[in-house]
Amino acid sequence: MTAVRTSERDLSARETSSLIGSDRVEGTEVYNSSGDRVGMIERVMLDKMSGRVAYAVMSFGGVLGIGRDHYPIPWSLLAYNERLGGYEVDVSEEQLKRAPKFRDKESWAYGDRGGETALYSYYGVTPYW
Repeated sequence: MTAVRTSERDLSARETSSLIGSDRVEGTEVYNSSGDRVGMIERVMLDKMSGRVAYAVMSFGGVLGIGRDHYPIPWSLLAYNERLGGYEVDVSEEQLKRAPKFRDKESWAYGDRGGETALYSYYGVTPYW
């Protein structure tokens, strides 16, 4: 049997019925419970130590990618909706307007446990840790 180097492996299986590669999640549309598009998944943040998904960063607004708002959303709030071909989040428009966010040129305190606690508290969900 010949050993197969990583670069030669078939990486085309990026999605199964229960698993999805991170590159397939990024860019996926996000819809509200009424089926209206509210944004898209920009990135998924993983806890290095536990391997759990901490949250997704959803982008919204702007023109040609400029002036967008970025909303960290606890992963537990997102549910994949096959009919929509994207993630569904049960968050009201008003709740999203007041949600923790940052603009393109602003920084977000990634990994700051206090900020993450406030984020999860805002949405009223149990933190991933």
